[in-house]
Amino acid sequence: MTLVTAGVVVLDCAEPEKLADFYKELLDAEETDANANRVEIRGTDGIRMAFRRDMSATPPSWPRPESSLQVHLDFHVDDLDAAELRIIGLGGRPIETKDPSGPFEERGYSDPAGHSFTLRHAATTAPKQD
Repeated sequence: MTLVTAGVVVLDCAEPEKLADFYKELLDAEETDANANRVEIRGTDGIRMAFRRDMSATPPSWPRPESSLQVHLDFHVDDLDAAELRIIGLGGRPIETKDPSGPFEERGYSDPAGHSFTLRHAATTAPKQD
């Protein structure tokens, strides 16, 4: 018998309805539960997120060290450029879009409430076909 199972990632914010809308659109998710202080969504891949009202929530200050990473999310994408356009169209903003060297390409963003997240694209390791 499993003692603990995975729950849900919860982000504190002043306006949970607006932040839930951002992630619903980004993840093609649906709302599964809502009340006056919390909205929960489930993405098509099963990811569960909730957004809890906290009127004194302060956005993370990334990349400044104070309060820099209260939470950090990674999302995998097939097309970084297309995903970036969608994020900006939904009200998110780029915070670090340099492509680092290594096996992964990644870019940093913040959602409309200031929470940081990263889009990651795994480079193919398959040999080229002639």
